[in-house]
Amino acid sequence: MKLSREEVLRIARLARLGVTEEDVDKFREQLSNILQNFEILRQVDTEGVPPTAQSIVLQNIMRDDEVAPSLPPEDILANAPRREGECFRVRAVLE
Repeated sequence: MKLSREEVLRIARLARLGVTEEDVDKFREQLSNILQNFEILRQVDTEGVPPTAQSIVLQNIMRDDEVAPSLPPEDILANAPRREGECFRVRAVLE
């Protein structure tokens, strides 16, 4: 399916894109190729294939939590711009 110049300009307007005449020709060819590929995909027999949001099984790849000793407060606060005792001091964000 070849797109017309007017269709490309309408798509550009809907997407709020400013396009030059060179862009119109380039996008006309590219968008037409994309639509042609979808036409090919439309011909694939999907009868009996259940709809899915994922093509592969999702799996978390996270390590197990391990208990480890914390850093000493002095090391943590060494580069703090402001501190108060063993705490970070920050400006108030609420009035």
